[in-house]
Formats: sequence, C-alpha cells, structure tokens
Amino acid sequence: MSSNPKIEDALREAIISQPDVILNDKDLMNALVAANERSMGANIVDLRGIAMERMETRLDRLEDTHRSVIAAAYENLAGTNQIHRAILRLLDPAAFEGFLENLSGEVAEILRVDAVRLVLETAQDDMDLVLKSLGEVVAATEPGFVEDYVTQGRPGGSRQVTLRQVQNASAEIYGEKSDWIRSEACLRLDFGNGRLPGMLVLGAEDPHMFGPQQGTDLLVFFTGVFERVMRRWLS
Repeated sequence: MSSNPKIEDALREAIISQPDVILNDKDLMNALVAANERSMGANIVDLRGIAMERMETRLDRLEDTHRSVIAAAYENLAGTNQIHRAILRLLDPAAFEGFLENLSGEVAEILRVDAVRLVLETAQDDMDLVLKSLGEVVAATEPGFVEDYVTQGRPGGSRQVTLRQVQNASAEIYGEKSDWIRSEACLRLDFGNGRLPGMLVLGAEDPHMFGPQQGTDLLVFFTGVFERVMRRWLS
C-alpha cells in the first residue's frame, strides 16, 4: 500500500477540469516546482528548473520596464497638456498688464510653480523705473545679467533652458520669496535684433521640481511661444 497521501476526488476533478487555473497561479506553480526539486534530491541538477527561473526573472524585468514606459508616456502626455494650457492663458490678455497678471497668477498655478519672474535687461534708467512699476513679476537688471545668472561664471555659454536646484536663491529676482526657493527653471528669451535679451524664471519650493537630469523639450517649446508673445508686446 502506498504511503503517499491521496488527493481528494473533488479537488482532483476540479484541477483536471480547470488546469489553466493552476498554470496561471504564480505562487502555486512555484510551490509545485519546489516540491519537484525536493523529490529529486540534492544531487540532481534540474536544468529545466534553472531555465524557468531565469525566464521568470527576465519576465519580471520586462514587466517592470513595460510599466515604466507606460508611466513615462502618461507623464509626458500630462506635461504636454500642462504646457498647452499655460500657453493658451498667455495668449488671452488684451493688455500687457493683464498678461503680467496672468503670468504670476493662472500660468504659475498651471505650471505648479511658486514664483514666476520676468527678467528684462535695460540700459536706460527711466525704462528701469517703468519696468519696476509693473509689479514684482518683472525684474529690471543691467545688461549682461542674464548670461551671468544662468552660467554662474562657467565658460561655454548657456542653454536656452537651464534646470537646477538652488541653495541661496537670488533676492534680486525672487524678492521676499528667495528664502524658500529650492529649484528653478531659467528660460533665456531672445527678443530679436537690436533688443537686449531677457529671461523667464520659474521658481519652486520643491527641490526636486527642476533638475539637470530632466528633459527640456516642452519648456523649450514654451520658451519659443513666450518669446513671440513678448515681441508682440515690445513692438
């Protein structure tokens, strides 16, 4: 008489009638494979089992990659929609004052940043007073300030979009908010021939909001649109 425990008839019939349930259960299959290895003894190498383990590991990595790709695609789509919404708000105002109000208000909310500053270089003292009268969203600076601020003294010139973390944010740009700004996006602005450059700065309290490892394609597009809108106001 066999000493092996006999499986119950009802359970046996259920397994025979629905074998896919067993095959699709990862934990159950692992238990069956482990039991098979124990029954073979320690001196037998199960090449098939080793191959299955390697395939399972590769499948897990593939599933992780698949989830990462899907997450990145959704994040990119959300970022694109965010930039599009911000651009539409830039195009709404019919007056420059309303444009600046939107910039520090709804545009900042859409982009989820804590501070927005439009830096304009000027060599005229009277123009400096005019720009400062437009509110805290505009910062008037001397010629060359944008290049120095973006590069921070590093040679080689600056990119159109620079993302970085900051420890001591510039009070000249952020004013009272400089104490808690921890990351920023610097968007260089070209206003055309004969005009000094400018810069749009997006500041965030979150130190991980902007960083050099992030992509800049969407912000480059946003910068291009912003430049064209500003040229319209400046003309």
